[in-house]
Amino acid sequence: MVLVKLDFLEAIDVCGSISSAARQMKMSYKRAWDLVDVITKSFKQPLVTTSPSGKNGGGAKLTKFGRFILNNYRYLVVKTYSATDAELTNIISNLTLSE
Repeated sequence: MVLVKLDFLEAIDVCGSISSAARQMKMSYKRAWDLVDVITKSFKQPLVTTSPSGKNGGGAKLTKFGRFILNNYRYLVVKTYSATDAELTNIISNLTLSE
């Protein structure tokens, strides 16, 4: 579930709107807003800011803090893979693969 939320944050950042991000991720508009609500309530600061639709259109974007959280999580994943790569390679090389 964490990856869905982070992928959704990234989609908001790229698409510039919650509805576009939802379409890109093939999720309902309600599910998208529910995710934004859960994400918002999970942190001390907002990760997403929205502007109402109107003459200039609406939209959503990540706050500076939202981008900070997203980038830190992605960096954590890279560090985790780097730290465990040798061990996983060793385990995989010792597997017997049967068909």
